[in-house]
Amino acid sequence: MVSSMSFLFLLSLLTLVPSFLCSKKFEGYLYPQFYDYSCPRAQEIVKSILANAVANEPRLAASLLRLHFHDCFVKGCDASILLDSGGSIISEKGSNPNSNSARGFEVIDEIKLTLEKECPHTVSCADILALSARDSTVLTGGPSWEVPLGRRDSRGASIKGSNNNIPAPNNTFQTILTKFNLQGLDVVDLVALSGSHTIGNSRCTSFRQRLYNQTGNAKVDFTLDQYYAVELRNRCPRSGGDQNLFFLDFVTPTKFDNNYFKNLLAYKGLLSSDEVLLSKNQESAELVKQYAENNDLFFQQFAKSMIKMGNISPLRGPRGEIRKNCRMINT
Repeated sequence: MVSSMSFLFLLSLLTLVPSFLCSKKFEGYLYPQFYDYSCPRAQEIVKSILANAVANEPRLAASLLRLHFHDCFVKGCDASILLDSGGSIISEKGSNPNSNSARGFEVIDEIKLTLEKECPHTVSCADILALSARDSTVLTGGPSWEVPLGRRDSRGASIKGSNNNIPAPNNTFQTILTKFNLQGLDVVDLVALSGSHTIGNSRCTSFRQRLYNQTGNAKVDFTLDQYYAVELRNRCPRSGGDQNLFFLDFVTPTKFDNNYFKNLLAYKGLLSSDEVLLSKNQESAELVKQYAENNDLFFQQFAKSMIKMGNISPLRGPRGEIRKNCRMINT
């Protein structure tokens, strides 16, 4: 009799484990199984919608990966980048790094709408961004990783933080590294995450100075292959054409691989912020060479660095909210 009662008591305790894990022990942590009970199809839904979107417009993969990056560097990974202006909120979409540049919001809207029908008020917009970044990488041939989940959404945005915290194409190496360090990321993370430029595009206005006046001498940047510079000048004139798009990796522009690093070694990196990884720091230059030689090594570190970046100041527990609409806070 005593033995039976002990067994029943133990069984009753075990039934409490999932809720205990979610509400107490792991309140301050993110973990991949967060939605296993509350929304078991969440990751499947994100991947399915994203696959269709990227199939129709391959450029979206890089756009969604960039959204997660630009979100995490401002107030942490809290989906603040998705908020529209309204009330006391001034949207980050109007900041210098995001204006006429950040995109993919409609895909996030579609994912959120579907998830709200599947499991209302459960999956955060911040987690949708993190999952979309992972799935965009996989869909273009890159590595996969388990995404820690359980972020909550912010109730505000910071256009000042967006203007100040996100590395710019013309920043010096030290400025870029400092901005990474302030987020708890190091030079290894900087080089690995810069490898995301293996897919996507950049606007003429983001690298024009390299073609015409990089050091104030009215000449082409000497660290840029001169024949490549001539090609770029054809569609990126001294004035006008600001929004003309160019592949960040002209060799395999829609495939996630290590050609970005090979391009740097050939002095055919598009942005100044790419080139400085090779020319301005010995440690970063060595990493560029390693990743150019070993695609698997790059993939392994990229996955680690993405997980690390995704853990920048997440809102958990009673902090933040689960938005019903990713573009506005709940009322």
